Amino acid sequence: MSVIQEVAKTRGASRETRKGDGKAAAIFLAPWFLGLGLITAFPLLASLYLSFTDYSLLEAPSWIGIENYQRMFEDPRWLQSLSVTLRYVLISVPLQLMAALGLAMVLDRGLRGLAIYRSVYYLPSLLGSSVAIALLWRQVFGADGLVNQVLAYFGIEGYGWVSHPDYALGTLMILNVWTFGAPMIIFLAGLRQVPAMYYEAASIDGASKIRQFFNITIPLLSPIIFFNLVLQLIGAFQSFTQAFIVSGGTGGPVDSTLFYTLYLYQNGFKSFDMGYASAMAWFLLLIVAGMTAVNFLASKYWVFYDD
Repeated sequence: MSVIQEVAKTRGASRETRKGDGKAAAIFLAPWFLGLGLITAFPLLASLYLSFTDYSLLEAPSWIGIENYQRMFEDPRWLQSLSVTLRYVLISVPLQLMAALGLAMVLDRGLRGLAIYRSVYYLPSLLGSSVAIALLWRQVFGADGLVNQVLAYFGIEGYGWVSHPDYALGTLMILNVWTFGAPMIIFLAGLRQVPAMYYEAASIDGASKIRQFFNITIPLLSPIIFFNLVLQLIGAFQSFTQAFIVSGGTGGPVDSTLFYTLYLYQNGFKSFDMGYASAMAWFLLLIVAGMTAVNFLASKYWVFYDD
């Protein structure tokens, strides 16, 4: 009986310890859950409700059902913003990932001062979405900017790139490609994990560098490529600052840089049409979720894992 009593006491003490640990964990996690509820969950649910209302920020919202969602497909500027954003995402993201992978392969060769190069190339990712860089970009691609000065040196007459409807979006794509630092660091880490023996065996068999790249590097790096692709797609859909600063908040010239998020901002905080802006936000969420789901479904055909 004494042994049984001792075991029971030990179990009781361990239960009390677990209860104490649980209370401590709950106390430490309480601020996070409070922030999740007040800063994330509540505004998210509130915007879902507002997307079915006519709400001007100045008056109480009135229920109108799905009219805001129907209105989107009849709004030519909404269609333009969707077109601009899709072109921006589908062109700039692949180019950014190719630039990141190419530079990561160069750095993977073991250059001296690799840490310095990594830091220098990572800086654009930290600064690319800032107001200062957007202002600098507008000056660089302006009529009297650095790009035109370089072209003039070779006798080529440039344009006001950011003020020309055919080229303004292209300058923002270049800016997004320039912010390749974050995916480059991830690619570099992935390249360091590829066993050298695969390349040695391929070299012995006479495989060229190009064939090694497509038959060894890409398959083994495919999970990293997939990870970067998903992250950069989501980030590109959320781009706002660059277009806002370069176009002065108008999305011009001729709505050529009217990003989806910029048009959402114009409706919500300039026209005070918050109900319509909320509907736009939820539609954007569906687009991003849909593209992410497509990527995950397609990944089974081109992403290869060790198992």
